[in-house]
Amino acid sequence: MNTKNISWLLRLIISALFIVSAVAKLYPSPYFAISTFEVKQLYPLGFSEAVAPYFSRILIGIEFALGIAILVKDYLKKITIPATILLLTVFVIHLSYTTFASGNAGNCGCFGELIPMTPVEAIIKNIIAIGLLIWLFKILPADKKSNFWLLSSIVLSCILGLFMIAPMKVSASPVLPIPTESTNLGISTDTTLNTVLSTVENAIDSSNTVKEKITVDEPTAKKSGFANYFPTIDQDKKILCFFAPGCDHCQETAKQLTEMKRKDKSFPAISIIFMDEEADKIPDFFTVAGAKYPYQKVDVISFWNLIGNTRDTPGVKYLWNGNEILFYDGINANKFNGTELKNLIKKPYSALKK
Repeated sequence: MNTKNISWLLRLIISALFIVSAVAKLYPSPYFAISTFEVKQLYPLGFSEAVAPYFSRILIGIEFALGIAILVKDYLKKITIPATILLLTVFVIHLSYTTFASGNAGNCGCFGELIPMTPVEAIIKNIIAIGLLIWLFKILPADKKSNFWLLSSIVLSCILGLFMIAPMKVSASPVLPIPTESTNLGISTDTTLNTVLSTVENAIDSSNTVKEKITVDEPTAKKSGFANYFPTIDQDKKILCFFAPGCDHCQETAKQLTEMKRKDKSFPAISIIFMDEEADKIPDFFTVAGAKYPYQKVDVISFWNLIGNTRDTPGVKYLWNGNEILFYDGINANKFNGTELKNLIKKPYSALKK
């Protein structure tokens, strides 16, 4: 294979690497993917909520531009290849620091959620790419007369294109929920069962002349931070879920919770915070779940801030008087465990502290 063919092969490989990386950061939908990238990758680096949306779109736009520019002869050796090597070097330095500080865990975000990759895998990939670029730089002839405006137009078009296909949105302020009736469980709101029990207890107490003093074995009440979504969430035992309407794993988890609640009428009330991505699928979600629960919708960024940028869906939080007792998330080591949750709910607080 002659030098010209080798150079074109290298350019095609590098172009594909950058274009696939940029496209992957837009999967499964541009706004959702970019917002997730911002919260999980940029916020931990210290980017503010005001700066991150601009930086993420510019960065992905530059990735697209480099993927295209590497196939264009204009300023290939003077600008495109050095800029690409510089960007990859910055990524390697950042990933090396991340690996040293936090270990080789989690998804580095190089290919978004489409192709999960650990930091070490990403470092190896970037070093190989840098090697290919250096090889390409050595075998290419010197740049001839080049058109700077063509190169700059590619970069600007790609960046502006990102702002067009993934326009920034203003995070919606949380609103108080409208009580939603549970269609299959016979519970009108998440406080009805507690109200009925309280009424019965008061009636029994009022009919007795002597009241037995009961020692309450439960945690001291505190604020969970979710009362602006569900006003009674900090009272008694509650299950707070973080779901995406179109997520199969979230639907299956909701289905399991419904079955657990059917078998145990004292099971804590369930409330859901939905990501507003694919919000039109919420009715279908409840059909699969087998019941309808009180819920709130929040935008993607607010959702990740609420669940935590190191966590994933489906999220199930067991609260008791506002105290977080257990928090399941994702589909790996910390995934939802119905048997464990059922046993924990039955335990008194003193047993949980052991």
